[in-house]
Amino acid sequence: MKRLSSCVTLLLCCSLAGCLPVWTKGEVPYIPTPAKVVDRMLELAEVKATDVVYDIGSGDGRIVIQAAKKYGVRSVGIEIAGELIDRSRSRAGAEGVDHLVKFRQEDALNADIAEATVVTLYMFPDFNNKLAPKLRKLKSGARVVSHDFGIEGWAPTKTETVADTRFHTHTLYLWIVP
Repeated sequence: MKRLSSCVTLLLCCSLAGCLPVWTKGEVPYIPTPAKVVDRMLELAEVKATDVVYDIGSGDGRIVIQAAKKYGVRSVGIEIAGELIDRSRSRAGAEGVDHLVKFRQEDALNADIAEATVVTLYMFPDFNNKLAPKLRKLKSGARVVSHDFGIEGWAPTKTETVADTRFHTHTLYLWIVP
């Protein structure tokens, strides 16, 4: 029931925002995060020059590319869909940040994310919950920012909303790894 509710919520948000989800072979459809939300996610994480940003389910690479452009940080996108990896690499080259970013085609649940100091997510709660043990192993002080969906049993350090359309308000969750 939780998964159905998450799917309905996500599809409703997409239709109201005027975008269509792209279903990949993974557990979660690719839905682009609005630029305003991308910027706020990175600001909420307080990204600094020494950080390494990982985006789980990186889609077209927009968070990874923006982190590199705005903060000059190394960034890594983890994405299961090859066509989205190709799109991400192309965009990074066009934006002139391909020397700072890397895109890896792999299942995030099996990916090595140990070097991350900031992790961003826009995944369903079921997926976030499966990823939680990996996130708990990050270095102390690492920041995790999730768009619209929390992690079961994790009390966020901070929660805030970002109005994007007249129909949808995005919720952002920040956790700092102890």
